[in-house]
Amino acid sequence: MPESGAAPRRSPQGVPYTDLPHIVNADGLHLFCRYWEPSGPPRALVFIAHGAGEHCGPYDEIAQKLKEVSLLVFAHDHVGHGQSEGDRMNIKDFQFYIRDSLQHIDLMKSRYPDLPVFIMGHSMGGAISILTACERPTDFAGVALIAPMVQMNPESATPFKVFLAKVLNQLLPSITLGSIESKWVSRDRKQVEAYDADQLNFHGGMRVSFGMQLMGATARIQTEIPSISWPFLLLHGDADQLCDIRGSMMMYKDTPSSDKKIKVYEGGYHALHHDLPEVSESVLKEVTSWITERIPAVTSFPSGPIPHLQ
Repeated sequence: MPESGAAPRRSPQGVPYTDLPHIVNADGLHLFCRYWEPSGPPRALVFIAHGAGEHCGPYDEIAQKLKEVSLLVFAHDHVGHGQSEGDRMNIKDFQFYIRDSLQHIDLMKSRYPDLPVFIMGHSMGGAISILTACERPTDFAGVALIAPMVQMNPESATPFKVFLAKVLNQLLPSITLGSIESKWVSRDRKQVEAYDADQLNFHGGMRVSFGMQLMGATARIQTEIPSISWPFLLLHGDADQLCDIRGSMMMYKDTPSSDKKIKVYEGGYHALHHDLPEVSESVLKEVTSWITERIPAVTSFPSGPIPHLQ
């Protein structure tokens, strides 16, 4: 709460956080939240981690699908994204994204302690999801990944380019590289136009310092892969120019998990959930069925009110 007489904290769009659903992270920054609650008792919790430069709003369609099968879906705009506080698309340590995700998940688990918890992540949100699950490997019933960032594009991660990036990060950390090319987000022109028109998306260039954090995150994932045993679903388009499909292939092949599935969409671009209508429809069905198949069947309902729903 703001001190007496102090102006309320506002989102980057000028809206007081007192008017917005939000959590406050460990650094005191306000993170905008969204919740999709089913009409009846939820069967499971699903946390959605969005990608770099975007926000959790565009996940409404997939969240609504999950809500229809009695799943309680929740998400927040990562620090520096969308309606959350923080330097735009820049972070001192990638671990902050994971820490904030665990904070939000723990909050929801405290309200629904008996429900299984799933994570769904796209792109950079896929990397966040993987590393979040790796920190608490026994806490999650499964992780659904749409075009996750598992490794840097080999063409952009040659030894010389990595060396150059490290030098630039020391000398000019705020210098910007190229921006995300929206034409590679989807094959559906309407979806690309919507992405470009969305003022909550970040349309500027990526700083060298941010690129170094992404590189560090993928390096961490490489070391974690041999020990991943939790269930996961991988969906990736083979024409993805933003997150290399070879990372997903490697993760599927090299993890010891006994419950893993990969589906490759021929010609699919990066945001499969917003790609051509038949692809996005397939993605919604895949994610929904994969999660619901891993929820323990309800054999009997407790009599009287359920304590954690009060």
